[in-house]
Amino acid sequence: MKLPNIIFETLPVGPLAVNCYIIGSKKDHNAVVIDAGGDHEEILKTLKKHNLILQFILNTHAHFDHVGGVRPLQDLTKAKFLLHREDCVLLDYLNDQTEAFGLPAIPIPKVDKPLVDNEVILIGNETIRVIHTPGHSPGSICFLIDNVVFTGDTLFAGSIGRTDLYGGSYHELISSIKIRLFTLEDHFIVYPGHGTFTTIGEEKRHNPFFYD
Repeated sequence: MKLPNIIFETLPVGPLAVNCYIIGSKKDHNAVVIDAGGDHEEILKTLKKHNLILQFILNTHAHFDHVGGVRPLQDLTKAKFLLHREDCVLLDYLNDQTEAFGLPAIPIPKVDKPLVDNEVILIGNETIRVIHTPGHSPGSICFLIDNVVFTGDTLFAGSIGRTDLYGGSYHELISSIKIRLFTLEDHFIVYPGHGTFTTIGEEKRHNPFFYD
């Protein structure tokens, strides 16, 4: 992502290599982190490198691999944790998820503000808009900033999120992508929760889940 007033970093974090995105304002040095899935020390190191102050921790959804670093960041920075209201209940079962994957328990974060569709978060002069895209989980959301969309585990390069976990729905996921994401312009860049970036146009044309 290249915006003149924005600092942007991507870090692969946690046991499943989640893409953690750091977005900071050059104007006031406030920052948000999207999907702090683990390795909070590396996230803090990157924030410090750019002299950024963490204001919000944003999550696309509440599966364990995306929230493993949230609680330590909350405790160390006092940043507010924002999650869609329909995924808040998943935090109660967070360590059932880790146990199912044979991984150690992680500290459960506290949601400071539940998010809703079309809500706006400000970072410097930039606006981050919430797009509710249920399917991977009931409260899965994407974050839209300028011509970039952070899709979590809703849409990947050449694939889509799994729907066999609690609250998942294949029908809802396909509908969310077609109605909420594929209505964006083709040049919009897609930064997913795992793997490489892509574009809306590329996924419309070549994603095998959307062949006619």
